[in-house]
Amino acid sequence: MTGDADLERALWRSRRGMLELDLVLVAFARRRFRHLGQADRDAYLELLRLDDWRIWDLLRDAGFGAARRSADAAPAANTPAHLARIASLIAREAAPHD
Repeated sequence: MTGDADLERALWRSRRGMLELDLVLVAFARRRFRHLGQADRDAYLELLRLDDWRIWDLLRDAGFGAARRSADAAPAANTPAHLARIASLIAREAAPHD
């Protein structure tokens, strides 16, 4: 099945050298990847091709780790919209739920 193969690829590539990213990305892939639309799946896989520190910066720009996370967090000016969107989804998923 293509969906299962895509999920397995996403889970494998979500494993990172930076422990914090590994925990956040693997959890996101397990919980959300199969529910994403194709454009968001493609964006997630593209995000995973980036260096760990670049991903970390994108997540931080999206509000990850902030005391208050906002759905309107402004991405860096040079961040493509599709990567800013997936980073925002990841950051919101990682936020503590009340």
